[in-house]
Amino acid sequence: MRQNTTARWLAATAIAAGLAMLSPGLAQAQAKGAPAATGAKEQFFPLLVYRTGPYAPNGVPFANGMADYYKMLNARDGGIGGIRLTMEECETGYATDRGVECYERLKGKGPTGATAVHPLSTGITFALTDKVPNDKIPLITAGYGRSESANGEVFKWNFILGGSYWVAADILVQHIGSLEGGVDRLKGKKIALVYHDSPYGKEPIPLLQERAKMHGYQLILIPVTHPGVEQKAAWLQVRRDRPDYVFLWGWGVMNSTAVKEAIATGYPREKMYGVWWSGAEPDIVPAGDGGKGYNALTFMSPAGTSRIHQDVLKNLHDKGQGSGPRDEVGQVLYNRGLAAAAVTAEAVRVAQERYGKRSLTGEEVRWGFENLNIDAARIKQLGFEGLMQPISTSCRDHMGGNSAQVHAWDGKKWNVMPKVYQADMQILKPMQDAYAARYATEKKMQPRDCAKEAAN
Repeated sequence: MRQNTTARWLAATAIAAGLAMLSPGLAQAQAKGAPAATGAKEQFFPLLVYRTGPYAPNGVPFANGMADYYKMLNARDGGIGGIRLTMEECETGYATDRGVECYERLKGKGPTGATAVHPLSTGITFALTDKVPNDKIPLITAGYGRSESANGEVFKWNFILGGSYWVAADILVQHIGSLEGGVDRLKGKKIALVYHDSPYGKEPIPLLQERAKMHGYQLILIPVTHPGVEQKAAWLQVRRDRPDYVFLWGWGVMNSTAVKEAIATGYPREKMYGVWWSGAEPDIVPAGDGGKGYNALTFMSPAGTSRIHQDVLKNLHDKGQGSGPRDEVGQVLYNRGLAAAAVTAEAVRVAQERYGKRSLTGEEVRWGFENLNIDAARIKQLGFEGLMQPISTSCRDHMGGNSAQVHAWDGKKWNVMPKVYQADMQILKPMQDAYAARYATEKKMQPRDCAKEAAN
């Protein structure tokens, strides 16, 4: 079974690699089920993807989920408010320079330019943060990117929807604290962070250091060089230092390699906790039976199906128009891509209520992102019941949510633990504001006055 699953991933990657070699326009036209351009009555979505390279096992299902949601809206509803959705993929390979090139290539397409951009890379996020204010394009980093960008007064165009890496790190500390009988019981414990040596992997360090000061645990930092296929030295250090817990901050092939190395060195998988980007099927299935007991965070969407999947299967896969294999529908990263697209579409819908049912500019859609109110009732209407946490944004708050759960791998599937954790914003908010203020000072920029904007 595992061999068949791996073979499908490899086949999908190989097919995608061939597609990526086509010119962007040809790739868009030949993508199965891709919506045709319809002139002025369209809303254009650039899709920065990585279907090739060491991060493809994780990048492919996320990209397929995003594309399927937009295509499903076209097939089921005729788009959003009568405006048809068009899209074009650009292969980044998870490389920052290629991500910037893709952004520059796609930002002006469509009758009103790019609606919003999801870089799916913290490195690309850092590079684009200085560009999007001039281009007036929202930068959406749902569950990744710069943690301080939750501060909308400084980061007007960034939306770190659903949670930041500081949120993730805080919740992991809370969770292991609960296992020990309270966070005060973490004193004297050792926590090792095995992390991707990049902006992404370094993001949780400030929060973990802050919590270490508060609770007295020892934080052991173990960087892993891109792409993460060589981790022998890292896990020898784990064996030597014998941490009580290991937090894994990996992506792509790094995750499955880490689990295999933990097995080889005898580190208990029950003591391993991945961030939400280290807790999907491609991360654990290659480890075989030895992966049983591994834990990770889940947010936005865990594995599973809801009514939205019925709509995707009926309108796309039953007609041979799905973006990927049918059996990935309902997996963790596919669901997360589906949810990321749904939140983006919701911002367009909200913006249409203010500006009219027409092709909207990125600046108009930015207003929609800043006025989201996806509560439990709206989640049910969207068909994501049980698969999405509420998000409510404002001028000041560009995160809109700070919750997550833990799920554990039982050898065959993910089992979500019932407790929903909330990050401690009394710790996070001062950090967000301090780091945001530092950014504003470095860039010599004047933060927005949200109170003044609300009065006007």
